Amino acid sequence: MSKVKMNKVILAYSGGLDTTFCAAYLKEKGHKVITATIDTGGFTQEELAEIEKRAVNAGSSKHYTVDVREKIYEQVVQYVIKLNALYESDYPLMCADRYIISQEAVAIAKKEKTNIVAHGSTAVGNDQVRFDSALLMHKGIEILCPIKALNITREEEQAYLEKRKIPIKISSKKYSMNENVFGVTISGSEIDNLKEPIDSYVLTKSHGNKKPAYIKIIFEKGVPVSLNGKKMPGLQILQKLNTIAGSYGYGKRIYTGDCIIGIKGHLLFEAPGLMALIEAHRKLEQIILTKQQLRFNALASDFWADLVYSAQYYDPLRQDIEAYADSVQEKVSGTVTLKVSENEVLAVALESKNSMINPGVATYAQKATWSAGDANGFIKLHSMQQKLVNRS
Repeated sequence: MSKVKMNKVILAYSGGLDTTFCAAYLKEKGHKVITATIDTGGFTQEELAEIEKRAVNAGSSKHYTVDVREKIYEQVVQYVIKLNALYESDYPLMCADRYIISQEAVAIAKKEKTNIVAHGSTAVGNDQVRFDSALLMHKGIEILCPIKALNITREEEQAYLEKRKIPIKISSKKYSMNENVFGVTISGSEIDNLKEPIDSYVLTKSHGNKKPAYIKIIFEKGVPVSLNGKKMPGLQILQKLNTIAGSYGYGKRIYTGDCIIGIKGHLLFEAPGLMALIEAHRKLEQIILTKQQLRFNALASDFWADLVYSAQYYDPLRQDIEAYADSVQEKVSGTVTLKVSENEVLAVALESKNSMINPGVATYAQKATWSAGDANGFIKLHSMQQKLVNRS
């Protein structure tokens, strides 16, 4: 980057307490603050306009709003689906938008001819690792993280802003919420204490006593391309499934797992659309892929999910696994019918021209194209090593 102005800072700005404090603090320290709200999903146009006003009030000299929802789907979500990827078999990697936020912040820095990027992470969470590791992939980038550097509390941040008459709306709830294209993540003291904050649900508010819904999803090469007979982009299918499956209370879970920083963490997430797509895709794979492909897929999924969760997104292995996923998904095309009922999604019908289920060869436990003698010979050879090792 040429003609670097060291006092110009690009701040990834969500509009909450932490990033509003960062904007005010950095300006007070003599920096020219340019804020960037990277829309990863969950914002209305009205909210984005309000966030821009808040940024200006806090000291921003210029504000960017960048919609990256499609980028997140293309770079991350499609591979979550293709690999049925859940971190520690549970969590659908809803944190992965941090890498795209970092990419966009660097792109804005280049446009503004600066090399300084700031974010509002603390020293006690996973996001500091994700943001910083992603930013460090770009040569010459300097990272500012005021809250981590100052080691201050949210109460101290609030007092700082109040003293300077910078308005900020503070939630009285004991948890925080983050919404993106994946769904909603809820964390905080109530979840830390393994309590279920019923009033916090956004996407999975069950309407109760509804008749089951039947949803047809067409997949092509491992990704959804049609919902109930209508072709549409994958992101739109995901959003519609959030509404349909979420209305039955499906897709919420309290997750406990291993954090990057070595502790155990709790959070509650809502991802009805993504969890429904993973279930549909997994069932479609079962009729198309071989036993060995399915076994290796599980291994690839586990490695990929761990890389993405654990701030190793830029390790070459992540791209290698994605190339493998693209290859193995070449035949994963077909139609899945999901039955959605209270807190449950079931794949009740599967169709694919690539299905390995062939009634002309055999029907399980009923008829086959081989003889009893063929079967007996197979069993004898299949059991040979067991027989030899257990002979008395």
